[in-house]
Amino acid sequence: MKKFMIILSALIVFLGFTSVFVVDETEQVVILQFGKPVRTITEPGLNIKVPFPFQEKITFDDRLLEYDSPPEEILSKDKKTLIVDNYVRWKIVKPLQFLKTVQAIPTALSRMDDIVYSELRRELGTHDMDEIITTNREALMEVVTRASNNATMDYGIEVLDVRIRRVDLPNENEESIYARMDAERKRQANKFRSEGEEEAQKIRATTDKEKTIILADAYKEAERVRGEGDAKALDVYARSYSADPKFYEFVRTLDAYKKIVDDKTTLVLPSNSRLFKLLMGK
Repeated sequence: MKKFMIILSALIVFLGFTSVFVVDETEQVVILQFGKPVRTITEPGLNIKVPFPFQEKITFDDRLLEYDSPPEEILSKDKKTLIVDNYVRWKIVKPLQFLKTVQAIPTALSRMDDIVYSELRRELGTHDMDEIITTNREALMEVVTRASNNATMDYGIEVLDVRIRRVDLPNENEESIYARMDAERKRQANKFRSEGEEEAQKIRATTDKEKTIILADAYKEAERVRGEGDAKALDVYARSYSADPKFYEFVRTLDAYKKIVDDKTTLVLPSNSRLFKLLMGK
């Protein structure tokens, strides 16, 4: 009897372990009965199934997954070969459909890679390289995401986002592209230099004109002031001469002698000259 109770207890424990299971919040489960799906569990919590081997559970990830596709060559509308490195964010939304069609994640990734690459090649092939690289990438990726999602829903997969990680040029095209870019930059630089030199010449011409006008006005003003000064000097001289002609003549004579006589000058004067008499104090 005791042995029977031990066996019964072991059987109950075994049935408990094989019948009761917990679905994690990151999981979703498909219950199979003799290999055929009977129900799907998408809510987390405690669940019960018929013990193995009558029923078994297949667990799938319920989280947002990411797949990094290998770089592939794509031809743009303007016939440029681009090496596109993209990634995909996706999720299993119908585990039963997923199990029936692709069964496992490696197969799902292979199917999804084919679909996304096909949509990328189709969409990017209708746009020029500059649109793909810079101007219109976001809108292009939204179109590719919608088209890829429509195609993968048949496998129970929802594609939430397709993004280009980077776009490269093949090695044989890089040199020609860089040469064209370099030529374009040089053309722009020469244009800016030409425009700058033209503007500099305009500024120099305007400055020279203003300089000439300023110098002419200054010369005109200087001549006017000099003329007024000469007139005042002549007036002073005239009034001085009229007040005392002899003294004025004496001062003018001294100024003349000061200009022509210095410490290196030797004078030979007749005794009756006015300068001789002046120097001798006679």
